[in-house]
Amino acid sequence: MTISVLMVDDEPDVEPLFRQKFRREIRRSEIEFHFAQSGQEALDLLLGENAPSVLLVLSDISMPGMSGMELLTKVKLQRPTLPVIMITAYGDEKTEIEAKSKGADQLISKPVNFEHLKSALVSYGMGAV
Repeated sequence: MTISVLMVDDEPDVEPLFRQKFRREIRRSEIEFHFAQSGQEALDLLLGENAPSVLLVLSDISMPGMSGMELLTKVKLQRPTLPVIMITAYGDEKTEIEAKSKGADQLISKPVNFEHLKSALVSYGMGAV
């Protein structure tokens, strides 16, 4: 089974970084990434006519326009059971409480520990990544 993950971050270097860090899993068709550089682009992808079967959303919190927290609220309204992991450079307790109160399953601090992230994917019932 291929895990389909939507990664939302406005930084242009995120896509090549994730493709490099998950290159083995991508090559073995264990994981498939979709990328969006804004909250609106992510919603359009998730709710569009040809929406991929995304099983998990990873979203940065701090983005111009629609913040990750706003995206989280909108995703949970449309797809309440879709797991969402928030990623932030500001991983304080207040941010974690706010994210979890809006439905986030987990908060991961930047810089991302990719081994921890892979473990998180496994913990959401997505097999060995």
